[in-house]
Amino acid sequence: MSDKETARALLRAHGRTFAEEAGIRLKDTPQPLYRLLVLAVLLSARIRASVAVETARALAGAGMKDARAMADATWQQRVDALGEGGYRRYDERTSTQLGDAAELLLERYGGDLRRMREEADGDVDRLRELLTEVPGIGPTGADIFLREVQGIWPEVHPYLDAKTLQGAERLGLPKDSRALARLVERDEAPALAAGLIRAALDKAVAEDVREAAGA
Repeated sequence: MSDKETARALLRAHGRTFAEEAGIRLKDTPQPLYRLLVLAVLLSARIRASVAVETARALAGAGMKDARAMADATWQQRVDALGEGGYRRYDERTSTQLGDAAELLLERYGGDLRRMREEADGDVDRLRELLTEVPGIGPTGADIFLREVQGIWPEVHPYLDAKTLQGAERLGLPKDSRALARLVERDEAPALAAGLIRAALDKAVAEDVREAAGA
């Protein structure tokens, strides 16, 4: 099958973004952007993505949907929500990181990640650098955030980092971010990135894609 057919099959079988899985309706407003950042912190750890997603839901369910609510929660309240989501291995350290991150975001950006975007002024490398200054967000977390946010922050598109390119290689797709991005509509890029990540992490995804394409 053609590269475009492979990309369509990937979207059908594994193209749900991680934000969608976590119940985040991503748009350019403070709360969903903050929830995406928290999800990026959680997904950065060596833990199953499904656990990180469920934990993001648990934190939101406990009312910690923005930086102010996260900062105002006690350390134990954060630990409890993390535990509810199954994030027990990293709960104590992550509770501290989330509290520190919320404080930094409030102090530097008024809790609004759009101000971080403004500071980067269209420079994606600078935006990535600013993200890594947030406690709990390293290079991996910054990549996770940027892969998902590219659908609403046009200057980030296309954001298909080294990990997505591993997935592309496994599927026999081009190992070039711009060539990959041309295989789908612009607003589908976050879903493509999510599918490619799943392909990079799980060899069975390639078989699913072949089946989805009727190959």
